[in-house]
Amino acid sequence: MTAAGTFAGVLAPVATPFKDDLSVDTDRFVAFCKQLLDEGCHGLAVFGTTSEANSLSVDEKLDLLRALKAAGVPGEKLMPGTGTCALPDTVRLTRAAMEAGAGGVLLLPPFYFKKVDDEGLYRAATETIRRVEDPQLRIYLYHIPPIAQVGWSLPLVERLAADFPGTVVGLKDSSGDYSYTEGVLRRYPGFAAFVGNERFMKDALELGGPGTITASANVNAAALRKLYDNWQGAEGERINDAVCAFRRTLEQYPTIPAVKAIIARRTGDPTWQNLRPPLRPLPEEQAAKLYQQLDALAALAGVG
Repeated sequence: MTAAGTFAGVLAPVATPFKDDLSVDTDRFVAFCKQLLDEGCHGLAVFGTTSEANSLSVDEKLDLLRALKAAGVPGEKLMPGTGTCALPDTVRLTRAAMEAGAGGVLLLPPFYFKKVDDEGLYRAATETIRRVEDPQLRIYLYHIPPIAQVGWSLPLVERLAADFPGTVVGLKDSSGDYSYTEGVLRRYPGFAAFVGNERFMKDALELGGPGTITASANVNAAALRKLYDNWQGAEGERINDAVCAFRRTLEQYPTIPAVKAIIARRTGDPTWQNLRPPLRPLPEEQAAKLYQQLDALAALAGVG
């Protein structure tokens, strides 16, 4: 099974800034998207998990897509998350992504009903493709069973890619189980299986993988890009060690609050710590410990 994936490299599931009244701060969102591209991200997986996507309404997502297009963010750099529990919402968002010129979409399975079988998920994906009816559509399946409790099995991935060649072209594996990514890369050469954790990126690249879509790209984009560009040889090992150390530190905390705390510190803008309930900001004592750990890593890396 082969497929020509549109994306490769480092993609950020872009964190969404909220004002103090918890409304979306569109201007800061657009500016942050541009910043991430400038820092080395190859693409932007807006409306991913780190984006608090399922705390955003469909209309809010549509407004943000329009704002990105109006600001001149290249559509081909965008991989918006469009999968929802409701088929009409998924179709509406996917169509809007295509209208914005997105290079692809990241498709969560409908996740409210648990213990659904592959046939049900196949029908959900098929209906989305049929109703969107756009030859430019490129779908990356979003596999995150620890959160969704519903996932894309390897046989289902194979079936969708075989039945919709050139449309279902890749996936993001956030299962936490690298053997899933490895299974895809070994069984289906050419299928763009992104790792959701950069600790596995070098191993996946060695098997022909396309790269990573990772939360830490919001706060470590330059190092991730350096690893992607230089992953082979002794230099690659050194960069990989530093990238993995950063990720291991981040994993000690709730990911989204930690990412937003780091952005708030770097920008000097405390409103970056705003999250929509039920999520809440990182407690001050945890944030202080996180900052100390990251400062120590930076000093060890010789970047002050």
